[in-house]
Amino acid sequence: MQIQGYEFSISAGRLEETLGGYLLSGKTVQIGHPFGRTLYFKHGWQSWSEAGWVSLKESPKPILPPERRPQCDDPAYALSPVHGGSGLGGLEGHDGRMLFLGALRPGARIEADRLSLKGSSDHETQWFLAYGEQQQVLARYTELLANTLGIRGQPPAPRVWCSWYSYYSDISESKMLQTIAALQGLPFEVFQLDDGWQQNMGDWEPNHKFPSGMSAIALRAQSQGLTPGLWLAPFIARPSSNLFKEHPDWFLRDEQGELVLAGTNWGGYYALDVTLPAVQDWLQRLIQKVRGWGYRYLKLDFLFAAALPGQRHSGASREEAYREALRLIREAAGDDVYILACGAPILASLGLVDGLRIGPDVAPYWDNEDRRVYLHDPTGPAAYNALRTSLHRLWLKPLVHTDPDVAYFRTRYNLLTPAQRVVLQDLALVAGFKATSDPPEWLDGDEREGLKEWLEASPSILQTGPYTFKIGEREVDFSSWLEI
Repeated sequence: MQIQGYEFSISAGRLEETLGGYLLSGKTVQIGHPFGRTLYFKHGWQSWSEAGWVSLKESPKPILPPERRPQCDDPAYALSPVHGGSGLGGLEGHDGRMLFLGALRPGARIEADRLSLKGSSDHETQWFLAYGEQQQVLARYTELLANTLGIRGQPPAPRVWCSWYSYYSDISESKMLQTIAALQGLPFEVFQLDDGWQQNMGDWEPNHKFPSGMSAIALRAQSQGLTPGLWLAPFIARPSSNLFKEHPDWFLRDEQGELVLAGTNWGGYYALDVTLPAVQDWLQRLIQKVRGWGYRYLKLDFLFAAALPGQRHSGASREEAYREALRLIREAAGDDVYILACGAPILASLGLVDGLRIGPDVAPYWDNEDRRVYLHDPTGPAAYNALRTSLHRLWLKPLVHTDPDVAYFRTRYNLLTPAQRVVLQDLALVAGFKATSDPPEWLDGDEREGLKEWLEASPSILQTGPYTFKIGEREVDFSSWLEI
């Protein structure tokens, strides 16, 4: 059939016209196209996974080393010989417009080659097919997703101070109480403790560095008008944890009965089988406990682990299992708790979380070329990686608060140039999510004033092209920072 002057062959169970394109139905769909080895819009599986345009002229390269793959992108397709992504994808047409295909429920895979764009799903599902300007087709897709998955996180997003990108895991009760006091006079709304407070991954009780317990930090933050926030990774545990030692049968296993290694951080960690009733009960009690400590902002990390390939108790599909676990967490937390999902499958999180990390971690340096280029891994911490993937996920803004990670204002312990710091500050403005980890005591007078002005600013944001924006009266073009 002809769409916008181009001939496409469409294989699907059903096809009907809709505003801006077509609705297809079926477990698998295929669109034959005339564009050859063009550019492919890849949309990675979870927060850190690569999103952006890649060339079909080059074969995909597996991420190295292999043990890193589960926490970088969907490991089920780590060795795929064709380009693919999760949930949605597209091809650049001869006129620069986009042939787009997107699933309207989680659990879908999009692949592309020189002849076709193919979609496959765990279930019978609907797909949105369109040909047009990138921003327009993605905007229409978000409208359809809003109808099927729902919307949370209405603007504005909270302004967050997070401990990770300054202190990393070297946090303590005394250090955090000092930081809370130092935040006076800066218009933050959330004070969020990150990794380093817990006894172990899986053992979510305060360690010896927090002798007064976690409620003490929450109460101090509240007394200063801040919402207390806490980092958790509820779907994983280290083998040294009491949780693992006491309940080894709670963890995901492969077809051979071996434990599924979810990643290599902290010496390696395993994924819970979130379909087990005992695990579901434990998850809800964990969230209720943290709520009881006074925390109303939860950064939930490494969430992809619940959707890794493995043998599950219930037989649910991977993203069904994940979404049900997330629903139980939301139920336990209540609607008044802000949930930021990180390392999270993108489509399967929509409608259940308020904020969603949309790229890899930033870092106080621009690039990690050794990892990105030579190990074929664009998911590692680096300002460049965060910028590139986040820019290609801004289409999510109507559905959820889009978190591109923190901005930097400090020069202390920072290799970013002044211009690179401004790029991250502008990225946060266009994404609509302002956060930093800069301790006030690390800032000089000008840096503190710059942070304060940035937090207070609410400029109008207008996207004028794929990488160009008008921020207030400023024209900002991110393309010069990207390898495109």
